[in-house]
Amino acid sequence: MTRILLVDDQSLVRVGFRTILESEPGFEVVGEAADGKVAIEQATALAPDVICMDVQMPVMDGLAATRAITSGGLAAAVMILTTFDRDDFLFEALDAGASGFLLKTAEAEHLIEAVHALARGDALLSPQVTRRVIERYAAQPGPTGPEQESQEPPSSIEGLTERESEVLMHLARGRSNAEMAAELFLGEATIKTHVSNVLMKLGVRDRIHAVIWAYEHGVVTPSA
Repeated sequence: MTRILLVDDQSLVRVGFRTILESEPGFEVVGEAADGKVAIEQATALAPDVICMDVQMPVMDGLAATRAITSGGLAAAVMILTTFDRDDFLFEALDAGASGFLLKTAEAEHLIEAVHALARGDALLSPQVTRRVIERYAAQPGPTGPEQESQEPPSSIEGLTERESEVLMHLARGRSNAEMAAELFLGEATIKTHVSNVLMKLGVRDRIHAVIWAYEHGVVTPSA
């Protein structure tokens, strides 16, 4: 059973989300909150698997609440649900540790798919949003020097094995598990294990934060 916490200052929005999500077998909405402060309290008390978080709320906004939840050691994955397709919201949410970003105008089935994705431990960003994330972080200068002259994966990155380093580079280029499996001649289950090991060793929550880590640390460059 996937336990879900709904956070939005508009009660009608919460009712709508609850109706959609509880129509899906295996989903249970365990709590609701109308502001970020209550969301933190509910997340601590109820231990949800996924939190659907609004951005603009009274008392404490969703970005501050997300940062408190993700930095507080709680296991819940946070998905930002907002009316506004704004880059400042997107990148602040990712910096705060959110694992998904979805517009409230999305179809009901997209919301259900997003919650499933976060419950599995995956990140959820639309293809357009993913491109914006990669473009932004790829444009940032990484480390320079002789170690950046080669495009070959480093033999070890923060304790990763050579294969895990290779998987990280493919993640940073937006490859799916299936694409990596075909390119590396490995099974998808093996790729999934490598991805899990990469996330654990880098100390990041999900794939999209692994992509950000890779660009910020110069593991890949825009020309890679």
